[in-house]
Amino acid sequence: MTTASAIPVSLDDPVNVAILAVSEDKLEGFQRDPLGEISQRSGIDLDVVVKRIRALLRAGTVRRVRQTLLPTNLAQGALIAWQVPSDRLQAAFDFMFQRDPFSGHVVIRTTDAVTPGSNYKLWTTLKVPQGYSMEKHADYLAAQVGAESYRLMPAKAIFVLGVGHTRRRGMEPGSKSDSLAEVTYTEVIELSELEWRALIAMKREFSPEEIVPDIWQSRAQEAGLSLSTFYEVAESLSQRKAIGRFSTFLEHVKPVADGQRVTRYNVLFHWAVSPGREVEAGREVGRHHILTHCYWREAGEGFPNVNLMAVAHGTDKERLLEHKAAIDAHLESVGIPVSYTNLFWGGRSEIKPSEISPFVYREWCERVELDPEAMRAS
Repeated sequence: MTTASAIPVSLDDPVNVAILAVSEDKLEGFQRDPLGEISQRSGIDLDVVVKRIRALLRAGTVRRVRQTLLPTNLAQGALIAWQVPSDRLQAAFDFMFQRDPFSGHVVIRTTDAVTPGSNYKLWTTLKVPQGYSMEKHADYLAAQVGAESYRLMPAKAIFVLGVGHTRRRGMEPGSKSDSLAEVTYTEVIELSELEWRALIAMKREFSPEEIVPDIWQSRAQEAGLSLSTFYEVAESLSQRKAIGRFSTFLEHVKPVADGQRVTRYNVLFHWAVSPGREVEAGREVGRHHILTHCYWREAGEGFPNVNLMAVAHGTDKERLLEHKAAIDAHLESVGIPVSYTNLFWGGRSEIKPSEISPFVYREWCERVELDPEAMRAS
């Protein structure tokens, strides 16, 4: 498929493949010239990179272009499993996606059989800005959607975080790095008002018209800063582990150009390893290239004390099962016993960036008639 100006927007186009293999998740931290960096690493002329990313964004093949943050270091965050009556499940999904700006990923998940935790079908991520209570926010959401119970699972450590679907296509089960995955511990950092101004402008999604070589000039103006000050603040935040990567996010839930799908299945893997071995096991699991996310999270007794979770995407369900089997075999080969494991398949799914600004949180509280002070952490 091509646009009216005959720019190819197919995922199979070799120029697009070269660009996306870099732009999806290879530009870590803050880059002063992200489009120039994509050009250099992909070997594609800058003018072509700009035109292709604009066209891919307009066509919906790329769903958003933005500077990502490391929200686990900027706000309290958790994965939440919700037990919601079946007749209210779809309405609960809609509420989380459409009406809660602090819920990000919203997914309905099922298991292949009735297993511990399989009655928790709605899964969301939640970020609550500094100074406010995740528990109070989750209680509010539970009351709004009629949840019978929920399980709040903050990340204690991160081993993998990078959604590069293009480079994972056709990947062989068992493909892994030669070295252990790096571990990042979550630790919320405090920001000044100036830093928040720069961050809020920096993280906003780019429209097609904003995809230009001097991409940060308008964002510096938006933040009321000179470009040099904007760069200084951004690079300081990057050094403090507040910045994720500059990324083009593919539409991996719905069909795109020519009816193509980037992925068809997404699956959440669960493992329970012995207490005290979570980091060791997470670094082994995180070596596997198929994984887009891998975390140490404590799921508790309702999920047989699962403490490692990972996400993989693919177009073939059996192939994903082969990837899971390869990871299981690797854990066994390195002497890490697993007392329990499971898979939760993703169905209906929507993704949006979570708001993390304390200013936005106060405004939201007032809009939904909550007292912002009552929502503060104790």
